[in-house]
Amino acid sequence: MKKILIVEDDINIHNVIEEILKKENYTTYNAYSGTEALMLLERETYDLILLDLMLPAMNGEEIIKQVKDTPIIVLSAKISIDDKVNCLLSGANDYITKPFDCKELLARIQVQLRKDIRANAEKILKYKELKLLKDNHTLFIGNKKVSLTKTEFAILKQLLLNPKQVITKNKLLDLISMDTEDCSEYSLRVHISNLRKKIKANTKEEYIESVWGIGFKIKE
Repeated sequence: MKKILIVEDDINIHNVIEEILKKENYTTYNAYSGTEALMLLERETYDLILLDLMLPAMNGEEIIKQVKDTPIIVLSAKISIDDKVNCLLSGANDYITKPFDCKELLARIQVQLRKDIRANAEKILKYKELKLLKDNHTLFIGNKKVSLTKTEFAILKQLLLNPKQVITKNKLLDLISMDTEDCSEYSLRVHISNLRKKIKANTKEEYIESVWGIGFKIKE
């Protein structure tokens, strides 16, 4: 179930939103002030935040500036273009003015959650047991975490981006040059050898195949 944090100090509006979301099988969390919202955000991660701007203790604009990596839909009685533009430029993903239509609210929530799913998918490369996390340069083989050097990560990333394609040595060196300065043909052989050893230590399957005289590919 997707987790949505409702930040709204008007109890009637808050209850209406909560009821709508629960009917759609979302898990809801409640904050009635800006400070309470930040306290909850420190303890838990959410898939989406529905945020009023005119809140006690700390306004919604301040919360937008402090929240990273969580989609925010602003729900506000402020209707000026300047308010909308400022919120969107500060980091909000969408802006709905009150009073709002429930169907429109649900549609906009679905759009943001779809975008979030796509964004997360783009951060992960998967192939069979391998899962490469682009953000923190980490490889998982099944549930086992495998540490990679910067160059090993760059090599594996390019191979996984083109899983059915043979990549020539020169092409691979050119591709990894964007991520690492260690780009000689000799170092490429050493790094691939080390990468194979790390993979082999955690699985019986061979993943990196040498194509004699040409280059490398992910083994099918």
